[in-house]
Amino acid sequence: MKEFFLSDCSDHENKVITSSFVVVTKQVKPKKSGEPYLALTLGDRCGQIEAKMWDNVEEVLDAFEQDDFLKIKGLINKYKNRFQITIHKLRRLGDSEVDFSDYLPKTTKDIGELWRALSDFVASFQDPNLKALVESFMADPEIAEAYRNAPAAKTLHHAYIGGLLDHVVSLCRSCDLVCRNYPQVNRDLLLTGAFLHDIGKIHELTFSRGFSYTTRGQLLGHMVIELEMLQAKLAKLPDFPPEMKTLLEHLIISHHGQYEFGSPKLPMFPEALMLHYLDDLDSKMESMRAHAEREGNAESPWTGYNPSLGRSVLKTGKFLEKKAVGGTAAAAEEPVTKDPSESPATQKNLQDSSGSGDATEKAPELTVSQQPT
Repeated sequence: MKEFFLSDCSDHENKVITSSFVVVTKQVKPKKSGEPYLALTLGDRCGQIEAKMWDNVEEVLDAFEQDDFLKIKGLINKYKNRFQITIHKLRRLGDSEVDFSDYLPKTTKDIGELWRALSDFVASFQDPNLKALVESFMADPEIAEAYRNAPAAKTLHHAYIGGLLDHVVSLCRSCDLVCRNYPQVNRDLLLTGAFLHDIGKIHELTFSRGFSYTTRGQLLGHMVIELEMLQAKLAKLPDFPPEMKTLLEHLIISHHGQYEFGSPKLPMFPEALMLHYLDDLDSKMESMRAHAEREGNAESPWTGYNPSLGRSVLKTGKFLEKKAVGGTAAAAEEPVTKDPSESPATQKNLQDSSGSGDATEKAPELTVSQQPT
């Protein structure tokens, strides 16, 4: 097991470290002189970090590719308030030198317990057709194995091994609670939509070495894949009502909620609308939790700007703690990282009104970032 993880960056700031990482992205860019430099995104199970190699680049340009594992010697420092690595040396690692569990983030929850929780929801169905359909998916060994291990997204939310299952169980719990307040909602239909809405991620994403898109995932996307998977299972259930099949198809293709987020149709009945909003809520709550946790050691109660959420996040526990110790004035003076897209005039207005005008551009971030999926 490797000794340095990206969660340890704050303890090694301005120090040279030697550790191993998976290559998430690789780009070759020109310096002002015209010479190449390497711009990498490196990852381990604790997150991702931007890395640059400025010198002796020609020697290593063709030595590795994306998804390879590298041993890196380099300096940990901050650029625009984000950790990065300036690489001094690197070499490609063979698979025999790698413990894969060091590089892929994994849910801290018990996968078996999550699977049992999902099974309990299905067991509670009153509709025999929907129950038979979902059970046919869960009884498929290949699908079940992938469903238990897949991430829910490449970067945006629940981007870790077991993330899909974690997200779906959380979503089912929310659906189960909220539908009690709306008697017109068909609970079994809603929960079936929750089970199916991201099941195509098991084929859209690859997650053996790192998280990336398969060719089929890039060309089709998970919603098209899900329609194919649904059709394959329904072919073995000849008595399944065609009207219910149409509703399930609509739940799948409308769950992103907006045309600009990839849904070809807007949600057009209550279960579809509820699925969209609760799915969006669950993904954003996880994104916010993870972002605040990644910056939990920072002194400020405010995180840096999160591009996927479009905002900074206030860590309310730390904010209230500071207020209790130092009063409201000290808490109000904490600098807040602004949206880099804001105009100078907007920045000035915010500065004048809040007393914190230290705008920071979007920059490399120690994160597996978490936009609707």
